[in-house]
Amino acid sequence: MSTTAEAPTFVAASTRLRLSDLVPYDEFRVARLALMFEFLFIYLWWLRIMGLPVDRISVAISVGIFLVCAFIGRSWRTWGVLLLDCLAYSVMWWTYEATRGAADDGIGVLGLFRIKFPRQVDSMRDIDRVMFFGNDPNVVLQDHFWEPSVRWYDVVASTTYMTHFVLPIITMAVLWVVSRRQWVRFMKRFATLLGVACVLFVLLPTVPPWMAAEQYDLFGRLHRDAGRGFRHLGFKGFVNDYHIALSNGNAVAAMPSLHASFAFVVPLFFFEWIRRRWVKAALLLFPVTMLASLVYLGEHWVIDGLVGWGITAGAFWFWNRMEQRTRSVRSLRAREGFPMAAALRQPLDDRLPAEQFPSDQFSSDQFTTASQ
Repeated sequence: MSTTAEAPTFVAASTRLRLSDLVPYDEFRVARLALMFEFLFIYLWWLRIMGLPVDRISVAISVGIFLVCAFIGRSWRTWGVLLLDCLAYSVMWWTYEATRGAADDGIGVLGLFRIKFPRQVDSMRDIDRVMFFGNDPNVVLQDHFWEPSVRWYDVVASTTYMTHFVLPIITMAVLWVVSRRQWVRFMKRFATLLGVACVLFVLLPTVPPWMAAEQYDLFGRLHRDAGRGFRHLGFKGFVNDYHIALSNGNAVAAMPSLHASFAFVVPLFFFEWIRRRWVKAALLLFPVTMLASLVYLGEHWVIDGLVGWGITAGAFWFWNRMEQRTRSVRSLRAREGFPMAAALRQPLDDRLPAEQFPSDQFSSDQFTTASQ
C-alpha cells in the first residue's frame, strides 16, 4: 500500500452543479412572498384600526386568505391535500365549539332527555387554597396589584391573555406553509389536547373565580376586565357574529384552562430544535406569565392551568412514543428489505459455510510443529 499522500482533487467552478440546476425554477415564488407580505401589512392595519380578530369565523377567514396567498402556483394535488386538511381543521373546531357549549347545557340523549353534570363551585377553590396554604391566589394578586389606573403589569397580563386567540393559529398557518409533515405533528398534539379538554368540559363544568365571587359569594368581588391593558395600548378585539350561532361559549368551561394549554403547546413543540438551555427557559416564561395573568385577571383557578399543562405534556408524551414506535417499525422493515443488511446482522459463524473452516483441518500437534 502506498504511503504517499494523495493530492486533493478540486472540481472546477465551471463544472459544479448549482441548486438552480437541480431544482426547477418556481416562477410563483416571488408572487407568493409579495402576497404574504401584503397580507401581513393589511392584517396589522386591521389590528390597529378595527381590532384583533378573536371570533372563530373571522380567524378562519384570516387563515384562509393567508393560505391562498401562500399556495398560489402550487400543484392541484397540493391544493387537494390542503382542502382535506382544512376540512379536518374545521371539524376539529366545530367539535370543540359544540362540546364546550354542552358544559352547561348537558348532553342530549336521542332527543329524549339530557344528562347534566354538577357544577364545580368550590372544589377548585379548595384545591388552590391547599396549594397556597389557605390563601386565594386570585384575591391575593388583585389585593396587591389591582388599581383603578392601568399599570405596566396590566398591559403585560392583558396582552398575554389576547395572544390566546392568535398564537396557535399563526403557528398552524406557518407550519402549514413551511412543512406539512411538521403541521401534522403539531395538529396531532393540538387535537389530542383539545379532545381531552372537551371531555372535561362536559364531565367537570367548573365555575371560574369571577363567577364564584359574583354569583356564589365565595369571596369578595373580583375585578374582571381582561382587555383593559390591551385597550390602553390603543387596540381592541374585533368580533363579528355573522348572524351564525357558531360560538357556543360557556362561562363554566374553565377546567382545563385552554389559555394556559395553548401558551404551553407552542413553545413545547419547538423544544426539540432548541439546544441552548437559556432559550428554553425563556420560552417557558410565556406559559408561566399566561397562568399568572389568568389568575390575576380572575379568569381561572391555578389548578385549571396546571391541569391544562399536564394534558399538554401528556399529549406530547403519547405522540412522541407513537412516532418513535413508527420510526422503529419502518427502520426494521427497511433493513429486512435488504439481504445484505440482514446478513450483516447474523453472527459470523452463521454467515460462513462450515466447509470453508473445518474444525479438524489442523490438530494441535500439527499447529505446534508448523509454528516451529
